Amino acid sequence: MGSAAADDSLASLAREVGERLHCLGLRLATTESCTGGWVAKVITDVPGSSQWFERGVIVYSNAAKMELLGVPKSTLETYGAVSQEVAAEMARGIITRALAEVSLAVTGIAGPDGGTSAKPVGLVWLAWCRIGTAPVTCERHFQGGREDIRRQAVAAALQGLIRLLR
Repeated sequence: MGSAAADDSLASLAREVGERLHCLGLRLATTESCTGGWVAKVITDVPGSSQWFERGVIVYSNAAKMELLGVPKSTLETYGAVSQEVAAEMARGIITRALAEVSLAVTGIAGPDGGTSAKPVGLVWLAWCRIGTAPVTCERHFQGGREDIRRQAVAAALQGLIRLLR
């Protein structure tokens, strides 16, 4: 899919997220690592998103994940920043610190380097949470270059959020 068509697809997903959140009277908070704020950017491109989007936090470093979201150092040391456990802690951390009822988190390896045989480039962990419930997580493996991987992660984050809100 060309980047213009892909961006139109992301915009459509963001509008659907907004419609669902607005109808349910819920607010969203996001936390992103490998996508660098792209989820929040797509969401805030939707006119009126201030009615249902509370905040977005970029936590690229482990220190930021610990300081801003309360991800335990032991979790980062045991499982690594790109893991199911850290994605869940990120989603839980932002929802407890924001004025929101729904959260999403993204952490991954967008490349072109940084991958290993155990955690290759394209590995992304996503998590979604509704206040008072345990986070739902998903492991994905995306292909392509850095921008392709990040774009696919943004789409997966929005699609997962739509499923959570059904």
